[in-house]
Amino acid sequence: MPNVSYDDFAKLDIRVAKIIEAEPIEGKSRIIKGIIDLGNDNHQDVIIGGAQYYQPEDIVGKTVIVIANLEPKKIAGVESNAMLLAADVDDKPFWLTVNGDVPLGSPIK
Repeated sequence: MPNVSYDDFAKLDIRVAKIIEAEPIEGKSRIIKGIIDLGNDNHQDVIIGGAQYYQPEDIVGKTVIVIANLEPKKIAGVESNAMLLAADVDDKPFWLTVNGDVPLGSPIK
């Protein structure tokens, strides 16, 4: 894996968010459409992987870590504006979170 410069890393806006809505995407078995709350009424649409392992109702309310400033990308007709960070174990995502009561939108440094 190539090294990433500090300047490139510093461009990432990594924040605490909460999944507030999730629903299946018709015809897609591996992704879910979600909405995350980044605090201060800042909600973003996201595509969430792992639909073969998790039901939408299982993930609503989860506090997660996201990259909030990704260039928008349309996936399965949904514009995704962020990316949830996850550990990948045999293709199953385990989303990164925080320990304790951390305000939504808090930056990760």
